[in-house]
Amino acid sequence: MGSRAQRKASDSPSPARVRRKADCAAAVTPRINPRKRRSRDDRNSAPLYGPRPSASFTRRNLIATGSAAATLPFLGAGASAQAWPTRPIKIVAGFPAGGQTDLFARTYGDYIAKQLGQPVLIENKSGAGGTIAAVDVKRAQPDGYTLMFTNATAMITSRALMKNLAYDSEKDFQLISIMPAGSLPMVVSPKTGAKNLAEFVEYARRNPKVSFGTYAAGSYAHMAVVELNKQYGLRMEPVHYRGEAPMWTDLANQTIDAGFGTYGAALAVLQGGRGTPVAVSRKRMSVLPNVPTFMEQGAISPAFRLTAFQCCVAPKNTPPEIIGRLSQLLVEAGKGQRVQDMMRLYGVDDPAMTLEESQKLYDEEAPIGLELVRSLGLDPI
Repeated sequence: MGSRAQRKASDSPSPARVRRKADCAAAVTPRINPRKRRSRDDRNSAPLYGPRPSASFTRRNLIATGSAAATLPFLGAGASAQAWPTRPIKIVAGFPAGGQTDLFARTYGDYIAKQLGQPVLIENKSGAGGTIAAVDVKRAQPDGYTLMFTNATAMITSRALMKNLAYDSEKDFQLISIMPAGSLPMVVSPKTGAKNLAEFVEYARRNPKVSFGTYAAGSYAHMAVVELNKQYGLRMEPVHYRGEAPMWTDLANQTIDAGFGTYGAALAVLQGGRGTPVAVSRKRMSVLPNVPTFMEQGAISPAFRLTAFQCCVAPKNTPPEIIGRLSQLLVEAGKGQRVQDMMRLYGVDDPAMTLEESQKLYDEEAPIGLELVRSLGLDPI
């Protein structure tokens, strides 16, 4: 046996032996680098945070749209608008399910959802001529996640018919797009024997008690009756209904002499031969190509040049980039087959208008519509 010092020296590993152990450890234990980017296989297996994006949501697409994730930390105050949308969008429809406003909202909304990759939820808040929905959307955050589909009644007419309207359509909302709702046909009962406007005017002159149906007091139909009475010296009595359905039923039963409303609602009467279209508002319709407009037949009131419309709006101060993107999508949707098919159901020929076109039409026609409604002499409620 050697000395204790000799035994201690012999127990200590040599430098070469230490290096061999370190090499073996490195061979079986890979180094862990928390900052290392995941491999393609790792990225395909599961995302780091939240659900996996869709297959089309690629880096190439992000860069192409100017929304690459790498830029997000540097967006500053504009990040919310540039990242939009990151969650579902809600469209509040101001009128009941199944009506024209609702169907426009659902059909155009479906296109928006497909293009943006986020669900679009439709919520019907009907009542008070679209007022309930308008108040709700007015109070929403102007972040692009709450929109409203409504019509000319809520945007224009209600300002003259309601005493304490809880919103201002021009101050509380940003117009995105107007969708013309189609020309409105004037339909007369077969008992009148009229085939055009002049013949109906002659019938009204010969018969002192002529009844003319409208779908509401203060409506476009109401304006039409009053303007015809003024121009031709008639005394037709406007009969106001709560909506179009009962009005067209009474026309079909020859309870009233004439009615004025949308093509879609009048379709059953027209197809059944229980009513004759004698004039249409604004422009000729592809579904009634042989029926001339009021203006073509000599009616001169500006009422017959007004555009009945649906529209999409957002709360005021919604970022302009979002407004512009939505307007672009609605115009694109209007050229698609699904929207075109929907439009044919209502006899609508013109799809969604651009933001600039929509604002121009609104600025030109809203003052005329307001003046005509006020001239009806109705007491605001």
